[in-house]
Amino acid sequence: MDILRALSEEGGVAKKTHIMQKAYLDWRNFQKHFNFLIEHGFVGEREEDSVGGGKVYHLTEKGKDLLKGLRGVEQVLR
Repeated sequence: MDILRALSEEGGVAKKTHIMQKAYLDWRNFQKHFNFLIEHGFVGEREEDSVGGGKVYHLTEKGKDLLKGLRGVEQVLR
């Protein structure tokens, strides 16, 4: 949930390193969970057109729905 939350707080688009830092995960754990989210369509990637370029990642509609559902569960558990 921390990865999804970090992406949503960044306006839904960010680079991998920034997401990892916002989620407070080490590289190995981040890669494991991030790859799962990409493989299952919760996070998408695209090439950035601005200066510096590189890949940026964004929440897909499926990812936004998952985050909304997880936040609902979090509310119930409080």
